[in-house]
Amino acid sequence: MTRHPAIFLPALVLAFHLSLTAQTVQVITVDAAIFPASAQFIHESLQRAADRGDECVIIRLNTPGGLLKSTRNIVTDLLTSRVPVVVYVSPSGAQSASAGSFITLAANIAAMAPGTNIGAAHPVNLQGGEKDSIMNEKATNDAAAFIRTISEKRHRNVQWAEDAVRKSISITETEALRDSVIDLIAPSIPELLHAIDGRHVTVEGGERILRTAGATVTEEGMGWKFRLLDILNDPNIAYVLFLLGLYGLLFEIYNPGAIFPGIVGVIAIVLALYSMNTLPVNFAGLALIVFGVVLFLLEIKITSHGLLTVGGIVSLLLGSVMLINPESSLEVIAISWGVIIPAVLCTALFFLLAVGLGIRAQSRKPVTGVEGIVGEPGETVTPISPAGQVRLHGELWNAVTTGDPLPAGCPITVVAVNGLTLTVRVPEKHSN
Repeated sequence: MTRHPAIFLPALVLAFHLSLTAQTVQVITVDAAIFPASAQFIHESLQRAADRGDECVIIRLNTPGGLLKSTRNIVTDLLTSRVPVVVYVSPSGAQSASAGSFITLAANIAAMAPGTNIGAAHPVNLQGGEKDSIMNEKATNDAAAFIRTISEKRHRNVQWAEDAVRKSISITETEALRDSVIDLIAPSIPELLHAIDGRHVTVEGGERILRTAGATVTEEGMGWKFRLLDILNDPNIAYVLFLLGLYGLLFEIYNPGAIFPGIVGVIAIVLALYSMNTLPVNFAGLALIVFGVVLFLLEIKITSHGLLTVGGIVSLLLGSVMLINPESSLEVIAISWGVIIPAVLCTALFFLLAVGLGIRAQSRKPVTGVEGIVGEPGETVTPISPAGQVRLHGELWNAVTTGDPLPAGCPITVVAVNGLTLTVRVPEKHSN
């Protein structure tokens, strides 16, 4: 029996149509604290996905928190995105703490893997201490209003969101699903795509129906540029780079022509300034660090019986602790004491030993060449009246004296050198 070709035509058209409309889902991974590099990475990824017409973007998130300004930038991108955004707290053991809570709540769809947690979004002092009560209240109220706005926009549990800020509440994925903080729990990306297929979401420009079942998944991690910027955003790295830059520049100043320390110093200072431009730097702390270095230098030049050294250590220590501003953060981001203490000790030793020895070497009397002869003892070989010969370091030299004539065998001291002729006189202890 022969089948008519027209029977297959609808199936062929459908298959052709499906091949043209195959959906692509972009998966990006943010596994670090939220800094400007993370915000820029997410921003550019959302733009590319929107330009390509991707079905949605999944942000695989694992973060302890981050800077409030960067968090606001990410939330703005999520709320105004032209492509649906799914925030997926993954893998098991991951967290969406502090800044991560804001980002997760701002997604069109919020999902978590088993064994994850979310919450603890209270603004804290970067140094771990209590902030001024008024400033603390202002920061808390601002963060609470911010997270309420996000929750209302995405129809999530507003009360829990505010408690996460005011009471630092943290919950598991099952509790988050029960309390309407997230939309679903998914063990993996394929199961997540299957679960969200057919869901209605609202994006910039209107409502969308997700078609993610069988979609092609493309993975995108932070490239070398964003990884480098993320490393530079670490306050510990910025602090160490700044000190290395000071070392290099000062070493070059006191040893002109070394070149390499100067080049390293300039590069380190520029990178440190970039890092500090993206971090909430306290300029009082920066000034104390520079002042501490100045005190170390003065200790080398001035005899203070250790007072300048003590002042330099105290100034450098206080400046290091104060370097990061205790405002504008949703997580404890501070310079580690494990970095501060060795840095202060190494800086003190560097200036007191390395730079000190270099400066003292420059001021030491020459011991070679004609300059090294001045002040050296010798003996007349012939009478000097006013010219004759002397023996110095086993060598014969022509010599003159500006004082009384000197007999042969008389001890002398060199007072000046003029070419190959020495000016000599009788040593003080023999002058009488």
